[in-house]
Amino acid sequence: MLSKNLNVGQLVEASCGRDQGRLFFIVYIVDKNYVLIADGKSRKLDNPKKKKIKHLNIRNFVHKEVNELLNNGNNITDSFLRAELNKLK
Repeated sequence: MLSKNLNVGQLVEASCGRDQGRLFFIVYIVDKNYVLIADGKSRKLDNPKKKKIKHLNIRNFVHKEVNELLNNGNNITDSFLRAELNKLK
């Protein structure tokens, strides 16, 4: 899967590793193979997880508010990410 199909703020599920089955938001697209993901709990915004795209199940949902906040460089908190993920579960 190419990074052109991905967006910051997109919902993903880890399919491999110790995070398997957990939901995250993409917070940064590194290149065509890697993204940085965070959930605000175990993976906070100040220390996001670098993950291969092939190890993620990409959900067809981009959270517009998370996308706008991250792209505009506005302050976004870990508690906001947690709250939004809890709404989606």
